[in-house]
Order: sequence, then structure tokens, then C-alpha cells
Amino acid sequence: MHYVQVENLTFYYGEEPVLEDISYHIDPGEFVILTGENGAAKSTLIRNTLGLLKPAAGKITLSKVNQENEPLSVGYIPQQIASFNAGFPSTVLELVQSGRFSRGKWFKPLDKRDHQHVERALKSVDMWNMRHKRVGELSGGQKQRICLARVFATDPDLFIFDEPTTGMDEKSRTQFYELLQHNAHDHGKAILMVTHEHEEVKQYADRHIHLVRKEDSEWRCFHLSS
Repeated sequence: MHYVQVENLTFYYGEEPVLEDISYHIDPGEFVILTGENGAAKSTLIRNTLGLLKPAAGKITLSKVNQENEPLSVGYIPQQIASFNAGFPSTVLELVQSGRFSRGKWFKPLDKRDHQHVERALKSVDMWNMRHKRVGELSGGQKQRICLARVFATDPDLFIFDEPTTGMDEKSRTQFYELLQHNAHDHGKAILMVTHEHEEVKQYADRHIHLVRKEDSEWRCFHLSS
């Protein structure tokens, strides 16, 4: 089954065509990277896929259910999400714990399993030791990491990341790629990640989708590896 299937998508900004005849899919159990040079409309493609923008033509299908026939859950991290100011009142731990409430636990105490998810999520981005810090006191890169941790804490079926490693050093990026590969291969998650770091991540990814533009045409989708 496909969690995401995009068929012949075309998108315009006003009268200007941006994407043309795009087709791709994302399946459970695979880690897929999406690349393209600056201006290649990668984020625009992601936003169309999620229904945040409306294409001029084509068909986008998101599965209604996961492999267990339960409602499909999606975790999305857009670019530059970490914009908390210095007065943001929550601690790192409180923010990431809030990701567990989306699992139907509003006004209910978090249980042992919830706390385990939160701890694993924070450790996965090397922020467990910062859990009692105020979010507004963190650096931009640290804020980006806790946003990622919050998504991991929600435990979605489909992860969609847009340039998630901004502000991470090489060691942290490698650990992050290993985590994504583990989630895909060992837990059956479907992962789509927009990245510029395709050389260092390609050994972890199952497929590589590249947006390129031929002469006198718009950005189109090419599957480089599988």
C-alpha cells in the first residue's frame, strides 16, 4: 500500500507554472529523500502533498489507514519552525510531552509508555539533558531539535520533514539519519525528507527523488535510486 501517492501534479503561483507533471509515492517501511537545487519548489511540492496548497491539476492520495487498519497519523515539520521567543514559558520536557496529548489523552495523566516515548524522543535528538530548560532560552538549532522530538513523541505513521537538520552538526545529523532509517525499517514508518545533504544521507535512504528543470520547462520529478 502507498501512504502517499501523487499523480501528474501541476502547480501554479498565479499565472506562473512552478511544478509540472509530478508523480511519486511513499510507502510504509521506507525512508525517502527529496532533493533539488535552491528554488526547485521542494517545499511547494510538500505543501501540495499535504493539502496546504491546491494544485492546478493532478491527483493526491493520502491513505486513510495505516498497516494496522487504524487511522493514518502524520507528523510534519516545515522549514524554520523553531521560532519560539525568549518569553516562551514551557520547558523542553513540557513541550515534547504535549505531543502525547494528540493521542487522545487531553486532561489525562501521561502513563509510563508516554513518558518512555518522550524520553526516547529527546534522547534521539540529544536534548534529554536540556529537558528542564525553558524553550525560549535555547539556541535556534536546539529549538529545531525539540520540535523534531515532539514529532517523534507523537509516534506518527508518516513523517514529512522539510530541511530538518538545520543547525545540527555532522555528528547529530548522522545520528538523526540513523534514527529515521531505524524508524522506517524496524517500525514500518514512512518517511519523506527534503534535504540539501544528499551525499551524506544517501547511504541511509531507500530512495532518492530529485527535482530538476529541463531547458524551457518547469521543475519535474526524477527518481534517481530505489
